[in-house]
Amino acid sequence: PENSGPENSGQEDFGQESRSEKVARLVRGWRPVGLMAVRIATWNVNSLKARLPRVEEWLGYADCDVLVLQETKFGDNAFPAMVFHGLGYESVHFGQGQWNGVAILSRVGLDDVQRGFVTPADDVDEYTGGILGEARVISATCAGLRVTSVYVPNGRAIDDPHYQAKLVWLDRLCTEHRAEANSGRPSVIMGDFNIAPDDRDVWSPQNLSESTHVTEPERLRLRDLADAGFNDAFRQLYADDRLYTYWDYRAGDFHQHRGMRIDLVLATQPVLDRVQWAIVDRNARKGKLPSDHAPVIVDLDGSFI
Repeated sequence: PENSGPENSGQEDFGQESRSEKVARLVRGWRPVGLMAVRIATWNVNSLKARLPRVEEWLGYADCDVLVLQETKFGDNAFPAMVFHGLGYESVHFGQGQWNGVAILSRVGLDDVQRGFVTPADDVDEYTGGILGEARVISATCAGLRVTSVYVPNGRAIDDPHYQAKLVWLDRLCTEHRAEANSGRPSVIMGDFNIAPDDRDVWSPQNLSESTHVTEPERLRLRDLADAGFNDAFRQLYADDRLYTYWDYRAGDFHQHRGMRIDLVLATQPVLDRVQWAIVDRNARKGKLPSDHAPVIVDLDGSFI
């Protein structure tokens, strides 16, 4: 089928079609066969208030069953749940106002919601405890699939306390989800991990060698998650380099394709066994007022009910 690769280029000749019409035709062309097929996706929208029209447009053409969002930058009372309800989606949100914020939208059911980490942050220093308590993780069950949306701390700089807090945060994520993987339950952790898993996932390992997102301790935490049973669904299909999900707004990075793959779908084996197709929707990074991230879509052959 057309556009069967891992990344739509955003450079097609749209002719008389609008951008959304073109992408809709491409994305819908790869729905997995089966009455209970499920399409899941993750997208850091970098302010839902600024990006809500883009998200509504995207939901209109992407035919997505479960979408997790990061950096909504909304408080819970301000989250536009009724807008998504009008589009056929139940939603849950964990927010704290102008920073962070994670959400799950589902049109296949939404149960057993958990906001934040379960384990109290009483075994760490005050600064790290504050980071652990931020609105960065939310989980729910959708059509038998346990779904977690994460917005991993950025880390800022290697010598910044935020970097050490990021590592502790990732350790907490792994610890709390290890039992989930060991249970054999179908489960995914999706979102902005603020880590490029390996050098294939950054435009220039040399230019970024002294930065966060690419350090060995960060990548070790992703390997810990893999050892716990959560593996990269996108990489199960595509081994190519230069398949990015994030491009800085500055210096024309998107048009120069200077990006990183930091938005991930990590899945347990029952989910990996059903992965049919995946794509980075670069077209959603184009146009008016885009996020600096693109959505990542994964199609699963069958539900888990």
